[in-house]
Formats: sequence, C-alpha cells, structure tokens
Amino acid sequence: MRYMRRVSIQTKILGLTLSLSFLIILLLTSYFTYMHGKQIAEDRGRLALELSKSVSMMPTIIEAFESDNPSEMIQPVVEKIRQKTGAEFIVVGNKEGIRYSHPQESEIGKKMVGGDSKRAIEKGEYYISEARGSLGLSMRGKSPIFNQNGDIIGVVSVGFLVEDIEKQIFKNISKELVISLSALIASIIGSFLLAKSIRKDTLGLEPYEIVNLYKVKNAVLHSVQEGILSIDKNGIITSMNQRAKSLLGIKGSVRHLKVDGLFPSNYLYDVLNSGEPQFDKELTWKNKTIIVSCTPIKDEKSVNGVVAVFREKTEIEQMINTLSEMKTYSEELRAQTHEFTNKLYVLSGLLQLGEYDEAIEMIQGETTELEFQNQIVFEQIRDTKVQVILLGKIGKASEKKILFEIAPETYIDKLPDHIRLSQLTLILGNIIDNAFEAVSDIEKPVIKFFATDIGEDIIFEISDNGKGIADEDMPSLFERGFSSKEGEDLRGYGLSNADKSVKELGGIIEVQNGKENTVFTVYLPKQLQGGEKQ
Repeated sequence: MRYMRRVSIQTKILGLTLSLSFLIILLLTSYFTYMHGKQIAEDRGRLALELSKSVSMMPTIIEAFESDNPSEMIQPVVEKIRQKTGAEFIVVGNKEGIRYSHPQESEIGKKMVGGDSKRAIEKGEYYISEARGSLGLSMRGKSPIFNQNGDIIGVVSVGFLVEDIEKQIFKNISKELVISLSALIASIIGSFLLAKSIRKDTLGLEPYEIVNLYKVKNAVLHSVQEGILSIDKNGIITSMNQRAKSLLGIKGSVRHLKVDGLFPSNYLYDVLNSGEPQFDKELTWKNKTIIVSCTPIKDEKSVNGVVAVFREKTEIEQMINTLSEMKTYSEELRAQTHEFTNKLYVLSGLLQLGEYDEAIEMIQGETTELEFQNQIVFEQIRDTKVQVILLGKIGKASEKKILFEIAPETYIDKLPDHIRLSQLTLILGNIIDNAFEAVSDIEKPVIKFFATDIGEDIIFEISDNGKGIADEDMPSLFERGFSSKEGEDLRGYGLSNADKSVKELGGIIEVQNGKENTVFTVYLPKQLQGGEKQ
C-alpha cells in the first residue's frame, strides 16, 4: 500500500493505460478486422448489384437486343464501364444464358456458367450471389433486363473475384495492425492523454482526423451542384447544403426543423417507410421542376433516415425546348424558301416564254393572298410569338399544297408574360402539325385558324377537314406514346406535349370530332392560379 501511495498519479495512469490499451486495442483490432472484412465483401456485392441494375436499365443495352448482332453494340459499352469501375467482369446474356459480352471476347456466344441466373431470368429478381464461373469464384450482382413491354429479355451479371476481395481484406488487416501498434506506442508516450482519448474515440480516430473529416464533409456538401438534404426517422432535417437552400428558396439554418413545408415531404416519407431507394423522380415544387433521388439510411434492423439528392430540371428543359424551337423554325423556313423558289422558277419560265399576262396575274394573285394573310398576322395579331409560329406554318402549308386560312375576325393582343414561347410552340405547333397529318390524304385539304382574347381566356381554335378521329381513340388522344398511326415509333408525343403545356398554364383543350371537320380549341387563362396577373 505504501508503494502504491508513493506512485504518482501519472504512473498509475500509465500502468492502467498500458494494460487497458493493450487489451482494448487487441479486441478492437480483431473486431474491426472482422467487421471491415465483412463490410468490404458486402460493399463489393452491393456495388456489383448496383452496377448490374444500371447496365440492365441502359436504353442502349435494351435496344441492342433488337439488333441482329447484340454483342456488337453491348460489348464496347460494358467493357468501358467495367474498366472504369474495376469490376472483374460484366456479362450480358439473353434468356437462354448466351453471352453477349465478356472480358474475354472468345467467351462471347457461349453459355453463362455458375447456375445462379435463374432467379433473374425467370422471376425478374435483383440479388447478390456467390458462384464459380469461367474466371473463378466471384461475388456477383444479378439483374434482369426488361424491354419496353415489361418482358424479361436477358440478364446482367457483374462480378468481383473472391480472391481479389480476400487480398483487399488482408491488405487492410496489415494497415490496421500498423495503426494498432502505433496506438500502443502512443499510449506509452501520452499516457493520460491517450487514456482519455481511448475512452472517447470508439472509431480509433484522432481528434484532428475527426475535425478534418467534418470539414471535408462540409466542403463536399457545399461544392456539389446538386442539392443534398438528409432527415432522420422523425422527419427532422439533419443536414442541407447551400445548393439545396438555393433551389428551395430557403434562407438561414434549418437544422432540427421538420422537413414538411420546406420540401415535397411525402416523397421522403414514402422512402422512409418502405426502406427502398427511389431514383430520378420528377417533382414540381414552387414553380420549379426538380429531379430527386432518395436513398434510405439503414442499420441492420431499421431505417434511421433518408438522404435526398436533387437538381433543377427547368433550365435543362428550357434549353431543350429552345433547341427544338430553333430546329422547327429552321425546317419551316426551309419549306417556305423551297415554295417561293418553285414559284420564282414558274415566274421565270412564264417571262421567258413571253406569257406576260399570266406572269402578272400570278404575281397579283400571290400579292393579294400574301397581303390578306399579312394584314391579319401583323395587324390583328399583336403577339410576336404567335406571329412567328403562324408564318412558319403558312410556309409549310404552302409547300404541302394545303389551304391554311386565318379567320378574318382573329384578333389577339400581346400575350401575358407567363406564357413562354417554348410552351406556345408545343401547343400551337403540335396541334397544327397534327392537322397537317389529318388532311394529308384529302383531295382539297383545308386548315382554319382562329384566335381571340376577348374575356378572361385566350382562345385558339384549329380545325381541319380530315377524316376525323375514331371514337375508340378519343379517350387516349392525349396519352403519351399513343398514336393511331401504326409502325412509327416516334409518334404519339405531339398532342401529349401540347396537353402537358396547356395544363402547366392552367388551361384546357377541347376536341370536337365532327363528320366534316375536327376542331381543337385551347383555352389559356390570362391570369396565373392565385389571381396574379402577368
């Protein structure tokens, strides 16, 4: 007892620290080595599964199955992905298990081995398996490939060799042993400080490392262009980067606040309750269209939160619409140029033949018709956007030998600012183009256009003397992908896009399907919802 009393508190702590440190480090090293090895294997399995899912959903892969030689399209794509991700192999096969891709090209065309593709091909399941293939024992991710009809047409297998995983585990064990030895030496040197550090630091990290990790986390969160938001299981916000605040129009701190009212919370709660991730969901929030992907935060038994990554679609959508508009205008100007070129050739021929009276009559007829149309377009239609669209369609109708009549009583003033050119192009352009197609087989095709802004709504009316719309097609007229024309994959989107743009503006489209003509009437309110006048 006297000896113990003579020992300083520093020596007591040193003795206790040495014994405790050795025991704790030994136990922790063993535990973390086991858990780290298990985590590496699970991570490789999850990575293999996610890679297989991504490959199975690639439009290029799905379309390749319809070609005569699928492997010619599939092999370069998956090999590039394999090299970028470090996977040992990415094999794509059909329902019979015949390979369309393989790291060894000599194996393409042969049957897949391992016997673990049955669940994906027959039941459409996504899963992780371990089996021995042509390259050895591997951890595999299996995903079925579905076509546009939802039928299983093949399977994707992504794998990492178990041998490589074990090498990585042993490599990490060596690092952990070095760290453990360093910690033991540090415990001797810094007795009291290290003893206190061991009690607080369960992850084996030094305090400065924790600070650095926190700084790196914040730097990453605030440097990415996507908005990042995380909540706990109670819907309380745990983190949100600056980009997310900017996209959502939020100022100040939001930590410990409920996510309701700040973000489309129903979507987050769906992921929180189901525990299943959801990707690339298109949502509308505060007049912005955002693309959201949500991943649950899980432990072994439950879901503890959700991380949402989102980005704005509006700017990309506007750029695409603008490019589409430019392409449409270019095509319509080309049509107009082509038509006037043909008329100039005819006029030149008449002059060369000395048919001056007929030439003058042709010029006067063209001038009269042009003056009448221009009077309506430029004097009775005061909105530049509508003028541009109509001029292009008039030229296109002239080239197609279609009589395009603008009603003399047509009159509209400048449209409200909230009606964008991209939306108006989708609405009028697609409906008029649909009328062009409807009269393509008519002997004397006629399309009539009328517009007015009298009252609370702006009204556009487009009629044609085509064959009309079949009664059974009416309910599906505005469905995306629906078309009464068979055998043309790119059809079925025009009226759907027009209907979507009309609904975005709070309007409606009415269709009157008569025996002599078909009439599309568009009603666009002059005011946005909520009464704000533009």
